[in-house]
Amino acid sequence: MSAPARRTTEFLDSLVADLRQVRETVDQRFRPLTDDQLNRGPGPGKWSVGQCLEHLNIIGGLYLPVMSKKIKAAKERGSAPAETVVHGYFGKKMTEAMRVPASEKAVKAPQQYAPSGMRLPRTVLEVFGRQLDELEGLIEQTRSVNANTIRIPNPIIPLLLPRLTDALELLVVHMQRHIVQAERVLEGQGALKNVAE
Repeated sequence: MSAPARRTTEFLDSLVADLRQVRETVDQRFRPLTDDQLNRGPGPGKWSVGQCLEHLNIIGGLYLPVMSKKIKAAKERGSAPAETVVHGYFGKKMTEAMRVPASEKAVKAPQQYAPSGMRLPRTVLEVFGRQLDELEGLIEQTRSVNANTIRIPNPIIPLLLPRLTDALELLVVHMQRHIVQAERVLEGQGALKNVAE
């Protein structure tokens, strides 16, 4: 039995709400960190808070320009918004896989999308903040086009062309996954308690 169709406005509103929660976590938990807390990983081969954010910056740098270009082209073609959201089979499967907590199923990032350095400057936070702004802006622009018909190349598997609806949701769920990972890193440092004080 398939899930009932979801209204496009409701779907996009939920993505914006999720992004705002991500921003709140970043502002409250990660911005106050010292350089050491930002860069201290939980162990060898394990990412620090800064590396989690750098990974998200890398992925955002791949997706966001393509999404912007595709939305602009759809507007120029006179695309009109659809009443309901349509998800593709592969896009839905990729998003479902990303929703499984990392504690239950770890997913190793391909090397080219892994963070590059061990000591990252605080600008990693600024870049991530700008990408949150850009993604929220793209979601707002999506309200004026038919996101079901726009295809976004997947940077990991280029032959996969998920719908914009799936690519937006995947990007937000991917962010949420790594923000949770970064919070676990802080919990291991005892930093959440220190930041809250």
